[in-house]
Amino acid sequence: MTVDLTAPAGRARMSPRRRARLSRGVQYVVLLVVVAVVVVAADWSNVGETIFNPAAAADMLDRLPRAFYNTVRYTLAAFAVGLSLGTVLALMRLSSVAPYRWISTGYVEFFRGIPALLVVIAVGYAVPIAFGVALTSILAIAAIALGAVSAAYISETIRAGIQAVPRGQVEAARSLGMSHTRTMAQVVLPQAFRTVLPPLTNEVLLLTKDTSLLFVLGQTPAFFELTKVGRDALSTASGGLTGLFVVGACYLVITIPLGIVARRLERRTGGRA
Repeated sequence: MTVDLTAPAGRARMSPRRRARLSRGVQYVVLLVVVAVVVVAADWSNVGETIFNPAAAADMLDRLPRAFYNTVRYTLAAFAVGLSLGTVLALMRLSSVAPYRWISTGYVEFFRGIPALLVVIAVGYAVPIAFGVALTSILAIAAIALGAVSAAYISETIRAGIQAVPRGQVEAARSLGMSHTRTMAQVVLPQAFRTVLPPLTNEVLLLTKDTSLLFVLGQTPAFFELTKVGRDALSTASGGLTGLFVVGACYLVITIPLGIVARRLERRTGGRA
């Protein structure tokens, strides 16, 4: 056994493993104390009345299925636009044609730099005024507005995936007589999409939450998404914040499975690497 001659008499040096165990124990105790303080300090009777009110939640049940369906529908429509446009932008960003790179870079910097809420308002109100068109479909507005914002982020993800494909595979495809377009479509893009599947799944998760911004469009009840139902419940239900709690639970029903899928895809792609 090694003896620390510099330590004071009667005191042995604590091993790193023991220090780590002691540190974890202290953190657990602190966490339990914090939880206990929160539990003791909360006014549970008031919480039950304003946040977990079963009667107020029951009043919302007839509107939730349609709102849930609309939320999923808006998300998928926006992702379809974002993925299609994002792929084009990524290819433009990597193009040898300078104007393509300038347009793609300007688009990405613009839409990543402004709030998505402003884009929703612009597509819903400013675009019809400017171009004399009537966008009466909330689905179309969601697809265009949220898809335009999502495309800026998806393009950077796909661009990183394309650049991660080994250069030797591109050169091998070209040596076999494949054109640049065919090489990108059959060799580069399939591998790039496999690499970026986890972040693309996360983008779907973010789009699901961004559908809450559509409340500014003044939909009719048939086109309400989850957040709109929750906001209306604040003024119509007697359960206080129960509506927002119920809507938050509905969002978790969508986002938690997506998060699990993203983590599994990340482990699979990491394992292949």
